[in-house]
Amino acid sequence: MISLNHMQKIFSHKIFWIALSITLIVISFISGVYLGFLNRSEVSKVTGLMHTDISAEPAQKVDFDPFWKVWNTLNEKFVAVSTTSDADISDQKRVWGAIEGLTASLNDPYTVFFPPEESKSFATEISGSFSGVGMEVGMRDNHLVVVTPLKNSPAQKAGVQSGDRILKIDTQATDGLPVDKAVKLIRGKEGTVVTLTVAREGKKEPFDISITRGPIEIPTIDTLEKDGVFIIRLYNFSAIASNLFRDALREFVVKNTDKLVLDVRGNPGGYLDAAVDMASWFLPSGKVIVTEDFGNNQEDVVYKSKGYNVFGSKLKVAILINGGSASASEILAGALRENGVAKLVGEKSFGKGSVQELVKITPETSLKVTVAKWLTPGGNSISAGGLTPDFVVKLTADDVAKGKDPQLDRAIRYLNTGR
Repeated sequence: MISLNHMQKIFSHKIFWIALSITLIVISFISGVYLGFLNRSEVSKVTGLMHTDISAEPAQKVDFDPFWKVWNTLNEKFVAVSTTSDADISDQKRVWGAIEGLTASLNDPYTVFFPPEESKSFATEISGSFSGVGMEVGMRDNHLVVVTPLKNSPAQKAGVQSGDRILKIDTQATDGLPVDKAVKLIRGKEGTVVTLTVAREGKKEPFDISITRGPIEIPTIDTLEKDGVFIIRLYNFSAIASNLFRDALREFVVKNTDKLVLDVRGNPGGYLDAAVDMASWFLPSGKVIVTEDFGNNQEDVVYKSKGYNVFGSKLKVAILINGGSASASEILAGALRENGVAKLVGEKSFGKGSVQELVKITPETSLKVTVAKWLTPGGNSISAGGLTPDFVVKLTADDVAKGKDPQLDRAIRYLNTGR
């Protein structure tokens, strides 16, 4: 028979080992959690969540740990040493900066993220309620260039020309400066002055142009006649351009000539519908004007002639283009050339053949993203170098100073002689 005392000893012994086992398990668990905490991902250090708890993690295998490691390192180590750096910048502003860097990595000057302040400015810009210098700018070979100064604008009156490369805006160098930020620096209150340092072909050294900002009045169409040729100068593809173009064609018919010049030099573009409508006056129904290529994201959209085609094959047409002809100008010129209606005269066009969509990211921010590219009827990308004229003719500063226009003269010669 086992004594009560002996049973108590056995029971105490079991309790000891059970307690010891539980203690070891707890210690092991705590040690594992601690080691896991030390070795957690960089994003977990910021969010406080374990890596597997982040439901927004992309399905594709992308290593975001370097990003979060940089974020943490900046938080832990960065010290501002000059007035140009900011140690107290908010985390939200850092997020905006990161997104700006993400869009910049695509190397597309037309895909831009707008933080709150910039988003508000852009909304004002596209509403048309702004003052400035009156010129279109873009990127060419990673340089900020003038696409065209608008007719009678402060920029044109100050001497800015298509193709001018902008090196500085006041004291701000433009190397690596996105187009949207450059536009923000150039625009400003009416009556204030902005100084552009520009490089120009034919000039040995860069020089400054000071421009007094003012209200911008955008012209649309002018008409004139020279040597039996009717000329329509089209400055933009605005919402009213189609109706004004129709009126100009009526004027052309009254002149009783079959020779027409469409001058889109310095025309930065505008509404696609306007370009399609204008091209339809010269093309039978169903002829392709332009194709909107969305890549693999969705099916292409093909824009075809509405079939006005009031002139048939009786018309002789030349289109004047230069480095300031962009977007809708290139769509119209490419459509009429490749459908056998017109010859192009002048200099190579700008090559702005992409489509942007404005997407709201938050109520205060937005993303302007390239969603498609324009293809001519022959399937050629307008962005791939622009349009090369059938007759290449340069217009020099000396020509302009003397009131000469060799490009227009060459177009008239072609229409009158056929060569």
